[in-house]
Amino acid sequence: MLMAWQWVHGFHPLAYAASLFLAVGISVIHHNHAHLPMWTRRHPNRATDLAITLLQGHPTCVLHPAHRLNHHRFRHGPEDAARTWRFGDHNHLPGWALHPLQAAIAVYPLVLTWLRRLRRHRPAVWRWYIAQYALWLGSWALLLALDPGKALGLVIVPQLFGLHWLLAANYLQHAHADDGSRYGYARNFEGWLNPLLFNIGLHTAHHEHGRAHWSQLPRLHRRYRERVDPRLLERGFARYVLRVFVLGPFAPALRSRSLRPATVNPENPHKDRC
Repeated sequence: MLMAWQWVHGFHPLAYAASLFLAVGISVIHHNHAHLPMWTRRHPNRATDLAITLLQGHPTCVLHPAHRLNHHRFRHGPEDAARTWRFGDHNHLPGWALHPLQAAIAVYPLVLTWLRRLRRHRPAVWRWYIAQYALWLGSWALLLALDPGKALGLVIVPQLFGLHWLLAANYLQHAHADDGSRYGYARNFEGWLNPLLFNIGLHTAHHEHGRAHWSQLPRLHRRYRERVDPRLLERGFARYVLRVFVLGPFAPALRSRSLRPATVNPENPHKDRC
């Protein structure tokens, strides 16, 4: 609605800022819907898939092979194509900014392989997912034909902003965590981030219970909190960003430190660790 209002009435900084935040919210809804569909019946879920595809600016189906079958299966370990330490065991602002592009390049071969397999073995499902791609690309083509400037600035950029946060969340939640530890593979953010964005910061509980409804995560988080390394429990998202990304480059004591054992060789991640 905010995008449509600005399309008609012109750019407004507060409306634009709100549309950027809502784009992040759509990304979280996209993520949650991929794990636990909103509805119990196929047709409402398919309608929701199409709505999210239009709002997100990318097909909803991609999260199944890239996220559920990859990231949640391997939990940031050596076989996780989007593991943060694949691109260097670091945790800083440039790493966060680049991670979505790096992760997309790493996981899209999985998506394409999955689509080819569906085309051979489940053609009806394949056609449904291709329809999502057609809807996404068709919507962009239509808006660009109507007004390239408005389409890019008011719709596509906010959508890309939301997609960046969808992929960059992997970096925030896993960079410098220890994928070899039972409960040390994820960072958890407590505080106001969670009521604003469907408890997205309670990541250990989410990994341990991937199909749990987002409203159940605070209770589940309390169950696992004492088992998680205290260095992976952040009292607030904003203070974490300020400490690690803003002040860390100038104050070494504030920088993040990797919890992965030094014996791990990034060039040979499958080697057993001590």
